[in-house]
Amino acid sequence: VQLQASGGGLVQAGGSLRLSCAASRRTSSNNAMGWFRQSPGKEREFVAVISWNGGYMYYADSVKGRFTISRDNAKNMVLLQMNKLKPEDTAVYYCAIGLGGYSGSQAKQYRYWGQGTLVTVSS
Repeated sequence: VQLQASGGGLVQAGGSLRLSCAASRRTSSNNAMGWFRQSPGKEREFVAVISWNGGYMYYADSVKGRFTISRDNAKNMVLLQMNKLKPEDTAVYYCAIGLGGYSGSQAKQYRYWGQGTLVTVSS
């Protein structure tokens, strides 16, 4: 399974971006899908996850209320709407497919990873 993330770019603080991640196979429709991010010099951190049917979402405290994860199983896609962006949101964002229908915040709970898309938020 290949994952292709897109939608990153440069935005001013307070702005919005929407990230997309397309999976190459329908396998993803049976699995949770999540977003992680990694800033220079930091470890990869969890951002958000959505269950296989879209019925359950979970967010990191740092993005709760600003980011919204959603999915379109017909298109094998997961989206991340990011609003009220802050400079500390600057990172490479990665999408991933979970091991099962529900996954959590740990990277080991995910099987396939995309190549990442860079988000830069200027102050």
